[in-house]
Amino acid sequence: MKTFRENLSRISIAALLLGTWAFAAAPALAASKDEIDSHVRVALEDLYRLNPGAKKVADQAAGILVFPSVVKGGFIVGAEYGEGALQVGGKSVAYYNIISGSFGLQAGVQDEGIALMFMTADALKKFRDSKGWKAGVDGSVAIVTLGAGGQIGSETLQKPIIGFEFNNKGLMANLTLEGSKVSRIER
Repeated sequence: MKTFRENLSRISIAALLLGTWAFAAAPALAASKDEIDSHVRVALEDLYRLNPGAKKVADQAAGILVFPSVVKGGFIVGAEYGEGALQVGGKSVAYYNIISGSFGLQAGVQDEGIALMFMTADALKKFRDSKGWKAGVDGSVAIVTLGAGGQIGSETLQKPIIGFEFNNKGLMANLTLEGSKVSRIER
């Protein structure tokens, strides 16, 4: 009879191979600018409808990076991928993908939208000048949690980058935005 460690090792290798295959195929499935822009517009409408405070924050932001659909999944080995657009002044100025991998106690599949609001011109410039920006390394992101009455905490509003996760479908334990790499894609 195989030991738990042997089974865990085989499952981990299979998950790693599956994740590698999925990410290798991702560029072939890349969306066009028009498709991304359409999805970004709908995602922002959903975000503002679900969280009216997000619209107030967005009105003050120097730029907003929107990933309408970030798919996360894993069992021991996890991964995430999504494509989106950076909007400045309500118009898309660049396109990006978000990718992450992890190893540890995790299981499930999730699809969610992510909006990162750059509250200062300096934070936006640092992001745009980077060659591969990592959340938590190149910029600390304050993820919004709503307080009583759906209000965004005043301490959160002081942060240079504010993140919203929305339209969550599915269940994923222990994959976070921290450490996710965001890279510019050419269209």
